[in-house]
Amino acid sequence: MARHFDAIIIGAGQAGIPLAGRLSAAGQKVALIERHLVGGTCVNTGCTPTKTLVASAEAIHTARRGADYGFTVGGPVMVDFPAVMARKDAVVAKSQQGLAGWIGGMENCTLIEGHARFETAQSVRVDDELLQAGRIFINAGGRAAVPELPGVHDVPFLTNTSILQLKELPRHLAIVGGSYIGLEFGQIFRRLGSEVTIIEKGSRLIAREDEDVSEEVKGILEGEGIGFRLDAECISLHSRPDGGVTVGVDCRSGEREVHASHVLLAVGRRPNTDDLGLDRAGVATDERGFIAVDDRLETSVPGIFALGDCNGRGAFTHTSYNDFEIVAANLLDGDDRRVSDRHECYALYVDPPLGRVGMTEAAVRKSGRKALIGTRPMSRVSRATEKGVSQGFIKILVDAETGRFLGASILGVGGDEVVHSILNLIYADAPYTVMARSVPIHPNVSELLPTIVQGLTPLE
Repeated sequence: MARHFDAIIIGAGQAGIPLAGRLSAAGQKVALIERHLVGGTCVNTGCTPTKTLVASAEAIHTARRGADYGFTVGGPVMVDFPAVMARKDAVVAKSQQGLAGWIGGMENCTLIEGHARFETAQSVRVDDELLQAGRIFINAGGRAAVPELPGVHDVPFLTNTSILQLKELPRHLAIVGGSYIGLEFGQIFRRLGSEVTIIEKGSRLIAREDEDVSEEVKGILEGEGIGFRLDAECISLHSRPDGGVTVGVDCRSGEREVHASHVLLAVGRRPNTDDLGLDRAGVATDERGFIAVDDRLETSVPGIFALGDCNGRGAFTHTSYNDFEIVAANLLDGDDRRVSDRHECYALYVDPPLGRVGMTEAAVRKSGRKALIGTRPMSRVSRATEKGVSQGFIKILVDAETGRFLGASILGVGGDEVVHSILNLIYADAPYTVMARSVPIHPNVSELLPTIVQGLTPLE
């Protein structure tokens, strides 16, 4: 005998929980299914734990630089790695408890622990129980991709999840992958005291960013003692007698092997869609396993929606939450919100951080449109020099014909916050002249934005 609900939500992540809240508040009977931990990637293995570690690493780094700020601590800074990890665990636990309390307070919502698999387009089975509903929402998230490197199954390796469970600080952490996850963990563990080598198959880091951004980030991290092996065309893994891992690299220069105590694989993520029984429901996926959705996040099957990382329409907490907002507004508020209405924005949480919105300079050039550009090094931003962190730069791109913002890269102090000044004007469809005439607070990084757009020049 099946249990009947108005809605079934598979996955208690950053889209699933608020959707359960809206639907249950509207009087619908909701089943919220979670096979592991409430909160999804963000709370358990993503934003919350990693940004907590970033904060600890930044505090440690600042303490080591005490002399630059006019103080000493009486000796070398000692890192208590178990205490750092315990702080991270406490912050995660607090978030988990808050979400559990939220779910528990939903009058019409039933939290079901277990692995959901489709039986039909309107039913799923969780262990031995069959559940049915007129609408089903998939919020299954994603996990670390494990590349088929030679030797990968013969050595102990870490992912972004298992590295958060380490009990001892790695002596030498080798990281395969020079993009967002790899760079953030690289700086964290270098500041905690590990030797770190980042190995990247491409010729530069974070290849989706402009080359000047890649080079500046590389310079920042090299300045902290992180080693890099780029152009690593042939990467292989080999166990060592001491329990460590040797990473074989075929680079254009340097040693052909990196000998490490630990290796982290940070080469992307894959959706958790391969064990949901999607074929039984007729739900279509692409060649990478992402669930195909339309502009309103409905799948190939009417009444089934996919939200968050599993739909390939964004890989961030903020896009997952916006997926919830789109679905809830359309189904409950009579609105007509669409995925195509949002503009790409994200951050890289190295220190100092990178805030990104819209198109890169390379993308603007490729488009062939006439554009204006404005730049300023952070070394000429008073707030940055006052804080003693003057690496990075600001770059803003504007359409020469409409005056609308095309994109921006803000690498430096507060870059992850300052970028929202431009994001908000993009959503307001306002020209750069609005920013040019604004009067921001001094002293702040944002106060330089009007000055930069006042001096825009043609992109040659």
